[in-house]
Amino acid sequence: MSVVTVRNLPEETHRALKLRAARHGRSTEAEIREILEEAVRPRTRVKIGSELAAFGQSFGGLDFNDTRDQTPTDPAVFE
Repeated sequence: MSVVTVRNLPEETHRALKLRAARHGRSTEAEIREILEEAVRPRTRVKIGSELAAFGQSFGGLDFNDTRDQTPTDPAVFE
C-alpha cells in the first residue's frame, strides 16, 4: 500500500475530519481513505461491461451460438 502525507492541513479541516470520522465510527485515517476512494472511484461511476451488456440487450441481445469450423489448419512455414 502507498503512503500519502498531507502537509499544511488547516487545523479546522483536521478537526472537521475527526468529527466526521467519529460520526461514522471510523478512525480519522479510515475516514480520509473513504473520502479519497469515493472522490476518485465513485460508486455511481459507469462500468463499461455493464453498459455494453445493457446496450446489447437493448437490441434484443446477441447470439454467439455460431459453430466453430473444426477443419485443421496448415502449419505456418517460416522460411
